[in-house]
Amino acid sequence: MREIAANGWRFSCRESGQGGEPVLVLHGFPETSRMWVGLMRTLADAGYHCIAPDQRGYSPGACPVAVDEYRYEDLAGDILAIARAAGFERYHVVAHDWGAVAAWAALSVDPGPVLSYVAMSTPHYGAFAHAVWEDPEEQNYRDVLTLLTAEDHAAEAALSADDFATLRAVWSPHPKDEVDDYLTVFRQPGTLTGAINWYRACRAHRRALDDPSFAFAPVETPTTLVWGRDDPYVRPMSLDLAADWMKGEYRVIELDAGHWLVQEQPDAIATAVVEHLAAHAASQA
Repeated sequence: MREIAANGWRFSCRESGQGGEPVLVLHGFPETSRMWVGLMRTLADAGYHCIAPDQRGYSPGACPVAVDEYRYEDLAGDILAIARAAGFERYHVVAHDWGAVAAWAALSVDPGPVLSYVAMSTPHYGAFAHAVWEDPEEQNYRDVLTLLTAEDHAAEAALSADDFATLRAVWSPHPKDEVDDYLTVFRQPGTLTGAINWYRACRAHRRALDDPSFAFAPVETPTTLVWGRDDPYVRPMSLDLAADWMKGEYRVIELDAGHWLVQEQPDAIATAVVEHLAAHAASQA
């Protein structure tokens, strides 16, 4: 692990490859940078230089207490600052779940440094936030959001009970060594609360709909979205709505998978990412 000082915090980061085109790789909830080890090895072998941070709330040196320090603008600021601190001038972004949300936010703040983007599971966040609250198929996810944003912080107790039994069930597609690594992180004081604060700060995704102080912008950056047809959290309405937000080159890859794409379809993910990065090399920008 490498520590990178950025945006007033210190982020624990995994790194692979040297000297090639830079790739910033962003995990979601409830995972860590450990989810990317296999893909990072593949990308390093293909000549890329990857940095994968444990994001705000997950790194011991970047775990603020206040909910308001997990706003979209904070997450975007982290990504842009980590890339600068790593010496990345122009770089690709690969991100899953909440990492993808943070990347959509960063593209809204400053798309200039980003050569291309691979989003996994979460389409353009302006579309996703709308679908979460309008799509009848999202009711189960809305129930999850009710728990995660409860004012009595019931989520911490529910998710950590019986040695994180609920999260262990969520992680059923993940290899045991990966789960063990996640548990090492989530057992650190404050980490589970920090991770859940992403949901609290966005008010269960309603802030994107109700608060004009941060606007998610249409995206011109060349983007590939990879989505699992059986994803219980991201249903087809999100994809349908997202098309209107994408103003540049945009490709959608649908896989026979659920939400945990990297674990369920590692070969398909590796192929999709390598092909996307090769098609959008810096020399072609």
